[in-house]
Amino acid sequence: MKITKLGHCCLLIEDKNLRILTDPGSYSTLQDSVNNIDLILITHEHQDHFHVPSVKTVLQNNPKARIITNTSVGFLLDKEGIKYEILEDGQSKTEKETLFEGIGTIHAEIYTSFPRVQNTGYFISNRLYYPGDAFHIPPKSPEILALPVAGPWMKISEAIDFALACKPKTAFPVHDGNLKDIGLEVTNRVSKMLLAPQKIHFQEMELGKTIDFDKI
Repeated sequence: MKITKLGHCCLLIEDKNLRILTDPGSYSTLQDSVNNIDLILITHEHQDHFHVPSVKTVLQNNPKARIITNTSVGFLLDKEGIKYEILEDGQSKTEKETLFEGIGTIHAEIYTSFPRVQNTGYFISNRLYYPGDAFHIPPKSPEILALPVAGPWMKISEAIDFALACKPKTAFPVHDGNLKDIGLEVTNRVSKMLLAPQKIHFQEMELGKTIDFDKI
C-alpha cells in the first residue's frame, strides 16, 4: 500500500488496483491535479474535509471516480446534483478485491454548544484505518493508522491514547493543516517519542511525497 499526503486529511491511497482519495477539503489543493482516481471517501461535512469546489474539480479531472460517504454528506451532495454511494458504521463493500468498512457514527465534541455532525471513518483493505474527526476504536487493530494530531476537538494526549488503543504497527499524522513550522515539528517529535516505547512506528509525511508502507 502506497500513501501520498496531499494535505491535512487529503490522502491518495494506492492499494492493489485502486486509487483512492480521502477528504478533498479546503486546507489542501494538491488534489486538484491528481488523475486516475477510482474512489473518493468523504468522512464528514466540515469544510476542511468536504469542500464542494474541490470535489467538483476532482470529478472533472476524474469523470469515472465514485464518491463513497455517509447520509449527512450525501444530503449536501444531493443539493449539488453529485452522485454518491453510502457506506456507514457497520457496513462494508469490496471494490476490486479491496475491502472498505465503515467505522463510527459521530464527530468528536468540539464544545458542548457546538453541533456535532455524522462522521464515518473507513477501514481499508484490512490494513489502513482513517477515522476522520473522531476517536472511534475499530473492532480490529489496523496495521496502519492515519492519526489525527491537532484540531479544536482534540489534544495530543488523546491522539496518543487513541493510537495506543488501536495498536497499529505504524501511525502517520493527519489533521495537522492548522500547524505550521515549529508547531508541526514539535507535534511530530512528541508523537514519535511517546509511541516508540510501545513499538508503534510514527511515520512523518512530507506533502506530495509517496510512502510505500510495504517497505516500512
